[in-house]
Amino acid sequence: MARIFRRQRTVHPIADLNVTNMIDLGFTLLIIFMIATPLIQQEQTIPVNLPAESRKAQQKPPPDTEFQTVAIDRAGNFYFGAKRVSFAELASNLTAVSAKPKPPVIRIRADLSLQWQQVVRVMDEIKKHNLTKITFDTEAK
Repeated sequence: MARIFRRQRTVHPIADLNVTNMIDLGFTLLIIFMIATPLIQQEQTIPVNLPAESRKAQQKPPPDTEFQTVAIDRAGNFYFGAKRVSFAELASNLTAVSAKPKPPVIRIRADLSLQWQQVVRVMDEIKKHNLTKITFDTEAK
């Protein structure tokens, strides 16, 4: 007697799409962005009373310009980006920045009541590392 090796039912394609994993991914990305957004604005939390300048037309930097901030608060503490550093650590950070193929523009944020000798000291250190693109942050009147 011959046997028939045939399935009784044919395989039907599954038309249901499970989107649970996509929703989980969306919520995970949302949580990551909600946590990361306040960290982006952390640089503005350094209390620095900037000197004022007259209102003028703002110049827009080129789109591929990278900035690195060096801040000095009222007490004379140095900050590289948002991290508080000593002057020696600032010098080593500037060495690392100057080694890049395209060095960034150094933004100096100095408190209004600060002695200018502190700012000159930072400027000398920046010049020692051949970083020539420097800006000073001010407040518009």
